[in-house]
Amino acid sequence: MEAIRISLDDYILSGGGFNGESYDHKTDPSVMLKLYFPGKIQQPLDEMILARKVYEMGIPTPEPGEYVVTEDGRYGIRFRRIVGKKSYSRATGDDPENVGKYAGEFARMCLRLHSTHVDTSLFENIKDRYHRLLEQNPFFTPSEKERLGMFIADTPDEDTAIHGDLQFSNAIFAGDKRYFIDLGDFCYGNHLFDIGMVYLCCNLSGEDFIKETFHMPKSLAREFWLKFVPVYFGEDTPVDEIDEMIRPYAGLKTLIVERDSNCPMPEFRAALSSIL
Repeated sequence: MEAIRISLDDYILSGGGFNGESYDHKTDPSVMLKLYFPGKIQQPLDEMILARKVYEMGIPTPEPGEYVVTEDGRYGIRFRRIVGKKSYSRATGDDPENVGKYAGEFARMCLRLHSTHVDTSLFENIKDRYHRLLEQNPFFTPSEKERLGMFIADTPDEDTAIHGDLQFSNAIFAGDKRYFIDLGDFCYGNHLFDIGMVYLCCNLSGEDFIKETFHMPKSLAREFWLKFVPVYFGEDTPVDEIDEMIRPYAGLKTLIVERDSNCPMPEFRAALSSIL
């Protein structure tokens, strides 16, 4: 797929993240741009192709447009912008008294996503992805890799959708419409791998990171998790049992974080203590 050349003069910066920045079109409110940082070429192309597959499945997500490149060689994707959108993390930070409402809506979105069966020939199995990340990781010892590999392999298989980066900032709403965004890691498999990211964001991340990324204190993020659990897992499920079950799946996210940061992450590895 050949990238369409665009000018950043037509856009205004609206946000940023680990891999790049987002822009709104200056004159067309229906267009937004996700632009990757310099040097990333294949990643936006892969996400563009994946985003189209996910959209065509009927998963609620903004419609992807074109694969683009700017004058300075940065690659990205244009999407149809959801006007008036707000993420569930931003909404919770702005309106903490309604944390239960936002956590419940997000949990119901996750339940619908995790009950969506997919054509497994079109997407990667989450277990294959983690086995590959584990093999490539230079920071775990061979014996640690063996135990982690067995844990991944022993997790029951499922053929249902996984977001792949299920932060509560990656779900948005506008009016009565709900959407998932940033689906570049979309795959299929056991839902617990996905819920591990929700747990990590609400419980394992540091205070400063949560404030900067999710616009709330860590205590509110924890409360979001406490409101999320009974909606997703059932009213009578003890939260401490869910915490114990999910912690190792949250800890596995260190394989992604360590890949991107190129250094060990002890604060996330601690969640793997029951395996290691």
